[in-house]
Amino acid sequence: MALHPYDLYDVRSLLSEEERAVQDAVARFTDERVIPIIGDAFDQGRFPKELVPEIAELGLLGSSLPEKYGCAGLNGVSYGLICQELERGDSGIRSFVSVQSSLCMYPIYAYGSEEQRMRWLPDMAAGKVIGCFGLTEAHGGSDPASMKTHAKRDGADWILNGSKMWITSGNLADIAIVWAHTDDGIQGFVVEKDFPGFTAQEIHKKMSLRASVTSALFFDNVRVPEANRLPNVKGLKGPLGCLTQARYGITWGPIGAAIACLDEVLAYTKERILFDRPVAATQSAQIKMADMARRITLAQLLSLQLGRLKDAGTMQPQQVSLAKWNNCRMAIDIARECRDLLGGAGITTEHAAIRHALNLESVITYEGTETVHQLVIGRELTGINAF
Repeated sequence: MALHPYDLYDVRSLLSEEERAVQDAVARFTDERVIPIIGDAFDQGRFPKELVPEIAELGLLGSSLPEKYGCAGLNGVSYGLICQELERGDSGIRSFVSVQSSLCMYPIYAYGSEEQRMRWLPDMAAGKVIGCFGLTEAHGGSDPASMKTHAKRDGADWILNGSKMWITSGNLADIAIVWAHTDDGIQGFVVEKDFPGFTAQEIHKKMSLRASVTSALFFDNVRVPEANRLPNVKGLKGPLGCLTQARYGITWGPIGAAIACLDEVLAYTKERILFDRPVAATQSAQIKMADMARRITLAQLLSLQLGRLKDAGTMQPQQVSLAKWNNCRMAIDIARECRDLLGGAGITTEHAAIRHALNLESVITYEGTETVHQLVIGRELTGINAF
């Protein structure tokens, strides 16, 4: 029996019935609703926000959070499969879901009060309230402890000043989860879009994640009520805990991008005739595509095991770093190689490879650059911090 070209080790057989059903549902959504429009959206520099109600209806926002907050209560592997299938469509769609789920809903759930959870999470799960995550600043995203944004107590409120950069969904967001220095350490605040002094400015002229909204956030004496402070965490462990959740999903997402590129190039090389035979009949093309399948298989097994560790409650941030490093590098290299096999046609967004390659330039950089994750593993191996 022939093996599935994108699942040579039958990883799907290791999934539960519920996990397979989640993957199939999101795959249908990607095939029917995302792929037909995403090339044009990328060309136009437009996030297809008309998809948000459907994404919410499928239960993809905050999918791993409890049902009492309007969420699906799925396990970590299911969330990973959601990310994989969405990024098979486009990194911008997966980024939107990742930010909403892991960087906005998760901190409210993990670090917020029960009143904050009930106030925000059901509407966020329904797509009625969109969030963004304000940690990175312009002077250095890899060193969050050096942030300049600060909040000071003023009676019963806080006065927030500073700015954030490269913020996904910033101009879409109804709320921002903002991390700031205080006299009592780094703390998180839920900043609502209509608070005076809070503005968002969309970043244009992007060559990557063009079907996604990216913004700068500015805080000029923004008065934030104490009720909007996340009370259950202080210090960098708060935002870093959120990033671990999001990076976990990112280990799965690039697998989808790589599969999309390989799928396209397999079909193209069978049809493209050069020197009286299909390109797929040449040794050079077969070796390249076989190597792509090898790397995709390794990434699938890596993320699945990571997901099982997550669901067992034993996943460590260093393990997430290894998977993000490996899988992002795998996907961006495959996207570039597929672009090459497509020849001149590969430079247009009528094909997926160049769009995925450009998007992955962001994915390999955000939420920890490749170098940062290499140094995390280096520190784990040697016990020496080389940052």
